[in-house]
Amino acid sequence: MSMPSGRISGPSQRQRPMITVPAMATKAASLADDLVQRFEEQIESGEMPPGARFPTEKAITEAFGVSRTVVREAYSRLAARGLLESRRGSGAYVPEGAQYRAFQIAADEVGEIEDVLKLLEMRMGFEAEMADLAARRRTDADLAAIRRALDAMEDSADVDASVSADAGFHAAIAAATGNVYFLRFTQFLGVRMVPSRRLYLQGSDKPSHQHYARTINRDHRAIYAAIEAGDPTAARRAARRHMEKSIARYRAMQDAMPSALSLRAKRSNPE
Repeated sequence: MSMPSGRISGPSQRQRPMITVPAMATKAASLADDLVQRFEEQIESGEMPPGARFPTEKAITEAFGVSRTVVREAYSRLAARGLLESRRGSGAYVPEGAQYRAFQIAADEVGEIEDVLKLLEMRMGFEAEMADLAARRRTDADLAAIRRALDAMEDSADVDASVSADAGFHAAIAAATGNVYFLRFTQFLGVRMVPSRRLYLQGSDKPSHQHYARTINRDHRAIYAAIEAGDPTAARRAARRHMEKSIARYRAMQDAMPSALSLRAKRSNPE
């Protein structure tokens, strides 16, 4: 349902910058996401500077025909991201420093296959560079840690073991770069990639888990071999190929699903 564009503001004791909320045409299920995105864009662009007052729940519900529950969910997410602060008896405001928040990827931001593909696309360059540096700088201890992750992946027989070994492999390569920021960023991304990796493994029997793990591990072994040989070019190529295969798997999954079906819906309604 198309809503009229308009300027929304709530009462305050002194004049505050007015906040424009553009018109939206969206399904009820995604209204909270839309509200969050709109406010984030306005805050990051400076249209809603620190100190700007957010519209009241009543103003939003009347302007867009959404429930108070939708508005509260959107405001809760904004608060969790450091973009909204509540002042008792006064309302909700943009806090100081809101434009300079740290990079983050919330779990609900990688619920769609298309979102997972975008994240994998971003990881491709990161993983390739990481493997390159690991091939140049790895120590014997680093190689031993990578081998342990490979063995754990080979022996895994369930979802948790496979996910843990997969994350451990990439973390070991990150550590081998000698750059702590590669390790920290890899660990950060790993947490958010677990739900998507689990999708391939849920509901499968032990042989299926082992087959999947060993298929992935063939790519891992190619990366390890190049790192062990101290060949940055081969390591970069193997890491890139690994990510390309992951993207191809998700593209195939996306093509096999109705366009409206998401990973979130699949988890909520298991077959």
